[in-house]
Amino acid sequence: MIWIGVLIVLLTFVAIVKRYETRLVLFAAGLAMAAAAGKPLAAFDAFAKAMINEGLVTTICTVMGFSYVMKLTGCDSHLVQCLTGALTRVKFLLIPGSVVLTWLLNIALPSTAGCAAAVGAILIPTLIKSGVHPAMAAACVMGGTFGSLMSPGLVHNPFIAKLAQIDVMAVIAGHTLPVLVALAVASVTLTVVCQLRHEGPQAALPGNAEADAEVQRVNFIKAVIPIVPLALLVLGSKQLALLPAVTVPQAMIIGAILGFVVTLGNVQEITKTFFKGMGESYGEIIGIIVAAAVFTEGMQIIGLTGALIEQMKQSQDIARYAATFGPYLLAILSGSGDAAALAFNGAVTPHATQFGFTISDMGSLATISGAFGRTMSPVAGATIICATIANVNPLEIAKRTAPGMFLSLLTVLFLFSNR
Repeated sequence: MIWIGVLIVLLTFVAIVKRYETRLVLFAAGLAMAAAAGKPLAAFDAFAKAMINEGLVTTICTVMGFSYVMKLTGCDSHLVQCLTGALTRVKFLLIPGSVVLTWLLNIALPSTAGCAAAVGAILIPTLIKSGVHPAMAAACVMGGTFGSLMSPGLVHNPFIAKLAQIDVMAVIAGHTLPVLVALAVASVTLTVVCQLRHEGPQAALPGNAEADAEVQRVNFIKAVIPIVPLALLVLGSKQLALLPAVTVPQAMIIGAILGFVVTLGNVQEITKTFFKGMGESYGEIIGIIVAAAVFTEGMQIIGLTGALIEQMKQSQDIARYAATFGPYLLAILSGSGDAAALAFNGAVTPHATQFGFTISDMGSLATISGAFGRTMSPVAGATIICATIANVNPLEIAKRTAPGMFLSLLTVLFLFSNR
């Protein structure tokens, strides 16, 4: 049975790499393993149980509903325009600053593809106009798209919090230092790559002078709204406790209401958009969690999870490297850091204490690794969006982001290993 499970898992990874529908692949694999073990209905039970996961559904759906409202009201573009305008005044900080700027915006706009589109549409043409090579301009945006690791709306953070039975902000606090160090490594490395390739703002390219972002007068009140929910969560967290504690849904609903107040938009349209965002996030994001739960249940039933845990018990290094390089490599090949990280965190991370780790640390390590792999993947959705805006081959972006992501991965592995 274990070897049948190994074969199914390998076929699952192949299918994900070939970019078959992730939810279909994970669900089918979990069902196949459960059926092979003679318990096919257990897969359906896991499916139903994951559908009503209170902590995950309420958090992720309200975050995406708020995100949709910010896009409808234009508050997100005002925030991007505001920060981009300040950045372009300091030329020597243009490359690392663009990475950091995207990273910060990705916290407020946690959808990787959505952030790449919103930020890239303004920042990439601005960088090109400043003389930055188009592929490097796209790489600056793509290189900062792991800022969502600091967002309570990222699917993995509430997932890990649920496993560890701790607050989602405690999970984020636990990996804040490694992620900040990784940000420094990634931005500095991309700057070095830019200098070595002579693709910085001093090397103006002919034919790009007319490239420009859509200019609008920045409304600073609107620009502040996207970061209000995050500020409420951080200031009300147990770590700071400067404000009364608020839940993620409360913070996001407050943000959506403020979006309506400052824009005085059509309240019916804003309401429809909020619930549309909630619905689409359930199908797109919660759907992956549900399918991953079926996959995890299949591994458990067929005995593969137990076998893996027994092997990892023999060495902490095996567990550490599996959590690091497994999600990382699969994310590079598939363009998605979610499938591998969710599968690993669902099957192995609950047993982290048996390997000498906390659940939060092992879960965060797998999540961060998947994010780094996705950031340097030429087939990731966000990479393709940036490539389209910059009119370059996605592989050219991956060539520029890869050194920084690999060094960031090694840095994070070192920091987690020496806690």
